Amino acid sequence: MDKRGKNLFILSLAFVLVGVLVFATACSRQKSDKEGLNKGSNSNGRTEKHISAFCGSASKPALEECARVFEKSSGIRVILHFSGSGTMLSQMKMSRRGDIYIPGTPDYMIKAEKEGIVNKDTEKIIAYLVPSILVQRGNPKGIRGLKDLARPGIRVAIGNPDSVCVGLYAVEILSRAGLLNAVSKNIVTLGGSCSKTAALIPMKAVDAIIGWRVFAKWNPRTTEAVPISPRNIPRVAYIPAAVSTFTTDFRSSKAFINFLVRDKARAIFAKWGYLPTENAARRFAPDAHVGGEYKLPQGFVLHVAK
Repeated sequence: MDKRGKNLFILSLAFVLVGVLVFATACSRQKSDKEGLNKGSNSNGRTEKHISAFCGSASKPALEECARVFEKSSGIRVILHFSGSGTMLSQMKMSRRGDIYIPGTPDYMIKAEKEGIVNKDTEKIIAYLVPSILVQRGNPKGIRGLKDLARPGIRVAIGNPDSVCVGLYAVEILSRAGLLNAVSKNIVTLGGSCSKTAALIPMKAVDAIIGWRVFAKWNPRTTEAVPISPRNIPRVAYIPAAVSTFTTDFRSSKAFINFLVRDKARAIFAKWGYLPTENAARRFAPDAHVGGEYKLPQGFVLHVAK
């Protein structure tokens, strides 16, 4: 073979080798993509396993801390999405994604179970919640009970009852007390989630909200809790968690839920003011039902005062 022929042979061989290398790289990348559906990249460029949870914001501060602790011990990152429990459920249904659902109350978990969004057998109770009236620190308006929310000039807020669990409870509580129509005249805004509802007091946008007792723990410098009479609390709420039927990593999702009911996570929730047991919650409402579902009256419309 002459010199020219040798050069052509070497060039052809080089093209073949490059082609083989490109093909092998593509196959390897495709395999990696399939295996890494639940992996991302950390600051070091290394892959990390992650799962996503769609959550009502009633659990926000405690759940954020729990996710950080869980990641350190397991190496599994939990990506938390927060909004109203109903909004989160709708997003999961529309996108058909999410590994875990953690609404603020059992009402929305019951809906998720009926619609096949969660695996009922994986459901666990994380913590309990008790409703309360939240006011400015020092209670400058002298609000002592639900009747005071109907006084002229008192600006009231509740969560949007169509999508926010605590808003649903507020309507139920006011209806039980026979004050829904009277207090509705003073409702000036509806919070889009628990955290947005709680923030209305520090912002001084309203004088009072009907929310969860833990809201005062979230903003202790600005917010004070006024107890609701036990006879006007029809239900004690709890925060449930369950693995989604859309999950791509059942084992990691179940592991995070199991972590949330262990002592370390319960201590975190207790630090933020959540109640760890049903008995602890019953101190505020001895005769109330635990859990269950409340449905807004048919045709119910809440007109916000201007």
